[in-house]
Amino acid sequence: MAKQEFELAHRLSLLQSKFRAAVPVVDYMPTIIEMPPRHLDRKSAWEGLESILLDIIRRFELKTDRCLEFGVEFGYSTVALSSFFKSVRGVDTFQGDRHTTIIRDTYQEALENVSPYDNIELIRSDYQSYVKTDSSTYDLIHVDIIHTFADTYACGLWSAEHSKCTIFHDTESFPQVKQAVSEIARKTGKTFYNFPECYGLGIVV
Repeated sequence: MAKQEFELAHRLSLLQSKFRAAVPVVDYMPTIIEMPPRHLDRKSAWEGLESILLDIIRRFELKTDRCLEFGVEFGYSTVALSSFFKSVRGVDTFQGDRHTTIIRDTYQEALENVSPYDNIELIRSDYQSYVKTDSSTYDLIHVDIIHTFADTYACGLWSAEHSKCTIFHDTESFPQVKQAVSEIARKTGKTFYNFPECYGLGIVV
């Protein structure tokens, strides 16, 4: 569990939740655990989640044309997703944030990591700027940005409204993320599934 930090938006959401019906969180139990044909040979907090992507796609009968990712870092999840989707667009500032130990620009390293795969496109941008330019829809969107309630909710709500399925990393290691995912499920009327391993993966579909 990550160190708790005070965030007013998170505390207000928790307070408001006490006066509303609880959002059910369904335990996600994959039946297919299989490494994708593409994966980076490096350590990553996302390690292990690549093995349940096929299960998610089949369970929820997702199309596999377009995938969008907010939060690329070095491209570990991006490469894994490219195994299943015809096109994957990764959006990141490539500057890290206060919840990571990265204090350098990672764009060139990420670009090199994804360069063998011609179905991956990287865009250097924050999510706030990006969503103003894209009104299209995706089969799946992955959100793994700075782990505040406010940012996860804002980016995640846009994502849930522009995709059939949205996945969120770190639902178990950051309470702010899990609360944001819960409120996104409430707002959209979708179901919140949670896979508790690998720091937690929320699935809103």
